[in-house]
Amino acid sequence: MEDFVIIFTTTDSKEDAKRIARHLVEKRLAGCVQITGPIQSTYRWEDSIESGEEWLCSIKSEKGLFEDVESAIKEIHPYDVPEIVALPIVAGSDDYLTWLKDQLQS
Repeated sequence: MEDFVIIFTTTDSKEDAKRIARHLVEKRLAGCVQITGPIQSTYRWEDSIESGEEWLCSIKSEKGLFEDVESAIKEIHPYDVPEIVALPIVAGSDDYLTWLKDQLQS
């Protein structure tokens, strides 16, 4: 199961989140992308504390595809430095993980 990951990225509009989700699924880099939001983010940017509304994309993929997912996100993401982090899936339904693997194969 450690072959699967959930990759997170955030963006400041629902439309951008939907565009990223569709792009990744079309390229078979993600089996599923869930969009949550709006969420409130607080962060430091260029020596100032910023706060704003964002949309969170939870991207289900394989660990070996991380670099491709990262590149695909950077191609279309509006941020200068987008959040792109991955967490391993340590357990999951065999049926779901089989389905996920099937979605990532072209």
